[in-house]
Amino acid sequence: MKKILTLLAAAVIVLTIGTRCSLAQDHGGNQAETVKRSIEKLDDALDALIDTGAEIEQLSSGHKWTEGPVWDRQHKALLFCDIPNNEINRWDAATGQVKVFMKPSGYDGPKTESGKEPGTNGLIFDSAGRLIACDHGNRRLYRLDEDGSKVTLIDRYEGKRFNSPNDLVMDKSNNIFFTDPPYGMVDQSVREIEWHGVYRLTPEGTVTLLTKEFTRPNGIGLSPDEKTLYVAQSDKAKPIYQSFPVNEDGTIGEGKLLFDAAPLTDDPGMPDGMAIDTNGNLWATGPGGVLIITPEGKLLGRIMMNKPTANCTFGDDGSTLYITSSGFVCRVKTKATGLGFEKSPTH
Repeated sequence: MKKILTLLAAAVIVLTIGTRCSLAQDHGGNQAETVKRSIEKLDDALDALIDTGAEIEQLSSGHKWTEGPVWDRQHKALLFCDIPNNEINRWDAATGQVKVFMKPSGYDGPKTESGKEPGTNGLIFDSAGRLIACDHGNRRLYRLDEDGSKVTLIDRYEGKRFNSPNDLVMDKSNNIFFTDPPYGMVDQSVREIEWHGVYRLTPEGTVTLLTKEFTRPNGIGLSPDEKTLYVAQSDKAKPIYQSFPVNEDGTIGEGKLLFDAAPLTDDPGMPDGMAIDTNGNLWATGPGGVLIITPEGKLLGRIMMNKPTANCTFGDDGSTLYITSSGFVCRVKTKATGLGFEKSPTH
């Protein structure tokens, strides 16, 4: 393994790019932190997906921990969470301004019981254009209706409360696949489910446990043909990305290792959220920033953020990758197209 890594390192092409915001102001009016970011090339196949000279542009800073980015196509805006601040923010493409979209986004009880991660995490839009959120603090999935009400979709499995739903993905039949690690819990001694599972929720409200083999399941994604489910594990002892065949009944078969990020963990970050492009490549956050991994598990390169990086999503016309990294939100142009943009849905 050391020999392979040495050979890869010798082939690395790194272009260090200073972000635009070295003297910019963050969303709160404070001077933004300068962070040098770069694109690391490990395989020539990367050239078809992203330009190694592409600018990594910083859009917002001064947040505590950004997560759950999702592109709102109707309003041409990016929604993203700040979990410790218990809010969903909205970056407007026309103005470049960030405003609070919802606060509290998650836990709405006594502050003394809110924990370190009370807000929402993963966000998606359903086929009707309604926002669906993983609510860390209230340990549920909810849908945001037009009148602003939060409708609980699911908060229990076999009568027991979830730990803290983390990330989610929806298939073309409106089934939701989601992960349930413990990060949003104030006190893990009150856990009602002994494992950290991956689940599937049908439009009719039926929830199925798909697997409980993970210690810390986190980011989740589906292949373009929806026959493969990807799950990232944020565990320092086993930082991996796993793939599972999806059966016709929506259950999953035996998983296999897609990519082991352990050799990369000298860089900041753990396997976390992900986005999939139309060719099935994973743009998966992890050690260093965003790992670009083929469906066969080959690492082509990394978008080096030099900060722990939580999640990413495609936006605009599908060829811009939006990245939530530590207290920042950034974007970079790609040659790839994000999954779902080929049909240009309305939301």
